[in-house]
Amino acid sequence: MVKLNRITLKKKFLEFFESKDHKIISPASLIPENDPTVLFTTAGMHPLVPYLLGQPHPLGKRLADNQICIRTTDIDEIGDSSHFTFFEMLGNWSLGDYFKKEAITYTYEFLTSKEWLNLSKERLAVTCFSGSKEVPKDEESEKYWLEVGIQKDRLAFLKDNWWGPAGTSGPCGPDTEIYYWKPNSKPAPKTFDPEDDDWLEIWNLVLMEYNKDKNGKFTSLKQKNIDTGMGVERVATIINGEDDVYQEEKIAKLLEFIESLSVKKISKETMKAYKIIADHLRATTFILADSRAVVPSNTDQGYILRRFIRRAIRFGKMIGIEDGFCSKVAEKIINLYSDEYQYLLDKRKFIEDELGKEENKFRMTLENGLKEFNKLVEKGKELSGKDSFLLYQSYGFPIEMIVEFAKEKNISVDTISFEKEFQIHQDLSRVGSEKKFKGGLAEHTEITEKYHTATHILNQALRNIISKDIKQKGSNITSERLRFDFNFDRKLTDDEINNVEDEVNRVISLNLPVTKESMPLEQALETGAQSEFGTKYPEVVWVYSIGDYSKEICAGPHAENTKYLGIFKIVKEEAVASGIRRIKATLS
Repeated sequence: MVKLNRITLKKKFLEFFESKDHKIISPASLIPENDPTVLFTTAGMHPLVPYLLGQPHPLGKRLADNQICIRTTDIDEIGDSSHFTFFEMLGNWSLGDYFKKEAITYTYEFLTSKEWLNLSKERLAVTCFSGSKEVPKDEESEKYWLEVGIQKDRLAFLKDNWWGPAGTSGPCGPDTEIYYWKPNSKPAPKTFDPEDDDWLEIWNLVLMEYNKDKNGKFTSLKQKNIDTGMGVERVATIINGEDDVYQEEKIAKLLEFIESLSVKKISKETMKAYKIIADHLRATTFILADSRAVVPSNTDQGYILRRFIRRAIRFGKMIGIEDGFCSKVAEKIINLYSDEYQYLLDKRKFIEDELGKEENKFRMTLENGLKEFNKLVEKGKELSGKDSFLLYQSYGFPIEMIVEFAKEKNISVDTISFEKEFQIHQDLSRVGSEKKFKGGLAEHTEITEKYHTATHILNQALRNIISKDIKQKGSNITSERLRFDFNFDRKLTDDEINNVEDEVNRVISLNLPVTKESMPLEQALETGAQSEFGTKYPEVVWVYSIGDYSKEICAGPHAENTKYLGIFKIVKEEAVASGIRRIKATLS
């Protein structure tokens, strides 16, 4: 096994899949467009949803990319040896082309062949779907894994090896995961135990072969898809002989820098805090650098961003880091990653300014929290779970910080009671999240196609009525409304809002046909097709035209004619960031 850095790993992956006739697509924004199921891009599949549903991709049926992702589902795991909220994912897709046999063969070849990664075959294991009442055991994947060389005692069947649907209905299927035995100090056990943390999951292949309808019935998909994801940091770690993903080259350098700011050096007791700071500020830096202009707030992506920053500050305080450190860490992150992501340099000042503002706000919250803490500890020799949770929920104190402060006051904390309160809060939050983000691939319906088309008309209407310099800065569509972000430096007047609304409805009433055409990106831009500012597009794109009124680069899908859209109504116009406005509108 030859050592290589993360950049070489990514290059090799893309070269391998190019050799298998895959086209390389540009990474998407961290903020998904028109996907109400998630706040952030959690996998490379998000920009490919229309194509997974059957719409042809302008570059063909075989695709591959390198995508930065954010997942908050593992936030409580941050601090161990294998989890991040921010990470890079390598992916390859088959859109109705090859299926299980080829996907498994490609995966094994890339991992084990001397020309590519040359990983030890003796350290690999896989899992497959064990089956359910509705769907049979995935013996087909088992067959292909055994054929390529995986030993039978290194293959386990699990009921959790299933993906989707993202909402209540839609495409779904089994998945098969690849694990690597990471400790270099001892050989891999003969029998694979997925519960053993020394087996690190490095790649997941989603085998999208079923459709689940609203009644829970599963049928075979007409277009079967392959959707895979490999963790860059995880693979770079094992290739270089490390057991902990935070020892990946750039992250290790980041930890060293954070240590230089702290009075408590890296140790077994402080390592969790160091890892949380490194992970959360990496996520923060890339979110702030994104072209879709998210800033800290109390809602949606802004809320998660604020949570990352404040959690980093809290853990910084626990290891004795002085005020104003977030901007310093962000600057280090920019310097470490700008060779791969040059846009970080362009947003340097914005990132540092936003972090400075948020850090100042939170310092005040911390001060108020400490005052409340001092009031609570005057009550007795133990801090109750209820009081501890009040400090957590209202002031953002993690239980570790509460215990540390309590220790200084020579009092104990009822951590068991706190955990019960915390679990109730988690369960309620999860239910609320599920209600808010239901939908998924199934959300691409006739009504969302209408909203998608109306968004194009709104985009052009704003340029015609308000300013020709207006550019799209992001959009989000559900079955209930559209949301459109654009650059503009002031609030729209009531007359302007009414005029834009009237213009959209005028265009709708013209019964204009909606057509699409595939063409090279450069040609599309030369013909005047609008594009979203800051978005990276593939070499070949779809251009959607609404009569002669609007022409825009877009993945679709759309209504066939404006006559199907109904009546357009702007329900809200507001600021979301400096120089960025947002319109929410409905169709009826």
